[in-house]
Amino acid sequence: MGSSAAISPMDARRFSTPCTISVEQSSEHFHAHVELEGNVQLHPGDKVRVHGDPITVPFGHSAVFERAATVTRAGPLGRAITRLAAYFDLKELYEVSFNPGRIK
Repeated sequence: MGSSAAISPMDARRFSTPCTISVEQSSEHFHAHVELEGNVQLHPGDKVRVHGDPITVPFGHSAVFERAATVTRAGPLGRAITRLAAYFDLKELYEVSFNPGRIK
């Protein structure tokens, strides 16, 4: 039998990885950031699903959570469709209208 090389998580279509979730809900910041462990590069069309119970943080507080996440890589068609959709979504930002004259 031939030797079987280990499949790198970066080459698999779906893999799990630990992640850190930073959540803040205050008058200065309102965000939830997910950092995947291991310098995982995400590409257009890739999906990330964070596992665990829903996170709630009271107003004026911040918290950090450790969870597991599953990354599903998009195939070539999925990447192309995502890039095309993003291009048209971006063009919507360029649509600007001007009213002639002054606004009273």
